[in-house]
Amino acid sequence: MVSKGLNSEKPKARSFLALPADYAGLLRELKGRIRSTQAKAAVLVNRALIDLYLHIGRRLAEQESKKGWGEKVVEKLASDLRAAFPSIRGFSRSNLFHMRQVYLAWADADESVQQLVGLIPWGHHLLLVARVQKPAIRIWYLQQAVVHGWSRAVLTFQIESRLHKRQGKALSNFEQTLLSPQSELAQQTLKDPYIFDFLSLGPDIQERQLEQALVVHVQRFLLELGVGFAFVGRQVHLAVGEEDFYLDLLFYHLKLRCFVVIELKAVPFKPEFAGKMNFYLSAVDAKLRHADDRPSIGLLLCKSKERLVVEYALRGLAKPIGVAEWETRIVESLPDELKGSLPTVEELVEELESHGPQSNTHTRPASATKLEKDSARSATRSRPASTAKRKG
Repeated sequence: MVSKGLNSEKPKARSFLALPADYAGLLRELKGRIRSTQAKAAVLVNRALIDLYLHIGRRLAEQESKKGWGEKVVEKLASDLRAAFPSIRGFSRSNLFHMRQVYLAWADADESVQQLVGLIPWGHHLLLVARVQKPAIRIWYLQQAVVHGWSRAVLTFQIESRLHKRQGKALSNFEQTLLSPQSELAQQTLKDPYIFDFLSLGPDIQERQLEQALVVHVQRFLLELGVGFAFVGRQVHLAVGEEDFYLDLLFYHLKLRCFVVIELKAVPFKPEFAGKMNFYLSAVDAKLRHADDRPSIGLLLCKSKERLVVEYALRGLAKPIGVAEWETRIVESLPDELKGSLPTVEELVEELESHGPQSNTHTRPASATKLEKDSARSATRSRPASTAKRKG
């Protein structure tokens, strides 16, 4: 007689649950609702924390004029608060002084600004108070951080590159070629100069080298361009009649709802650049623009420019064109007292190469993500010389 061991039993057949047809849809809906609730809760918690810190800062500011309220008393207060609430971080002596600083920074702001104060994290407030001294400029960065959802790293970069002095400063003919409010929105979309601090380029840089370097660092390039730019392609082919033309870089702006053609120049602006861009925009509007898209916009990035030459070159052109300069070093545009505290271009490039591409807050189509993976290959790819009509 053969005895049956424990392992002699036949394995039970795995049972499969037949799910209703609408199960996947319900699961997606509930996941979305949970994530939305988590996000709302995070906003509420942050607002409550900022309100608490500002209240403490206000009370400290009120007490500082009274006799006996010196640094030692604040240090004792910090120690007692930590003892009372050991699980809550943020009650250090230095942070209590920061609370007073941040409170004073926003104390005189109007109601509309006060409503924004609770919408950014505490680290953003510390950065704004430490780096931006003028209240009006500090308010501008607060508004931009809220509108665009900047991380602390992005806010740091925008402050260091003096975005408030560059935003909307490009020379253009938008007022004559675009209807309002598209003209105002397009103008505010462009900067002057553009800061390509992530590139290590010599003084004899050629346009193709600049273009390849920007594509390799497409994430950082999108960050500098600003919110809303989606990468479409590099050296985009346009067949006009029996001739072939190639756009340096083509983007689509999600807010402006239009194509943006960017042409790169390693030399100072010349009037003929505007004429060729006008031609490119006519071709893009005819061949790529959808019926729902708005007129395409051109951006000429040049090593330098003369204002009067640009104004004369754009006068009378039918297509909306902006002209701006580009720089490869932040320190070239910063006050002397800040230059020594910033890294060199070489240090920035070394940091990028050691840590890989940084995260980006912009929405981009799949083509941009694929391009990053194949950046080395795409940067060295060249088109047949026999079919290329290069710009002058």
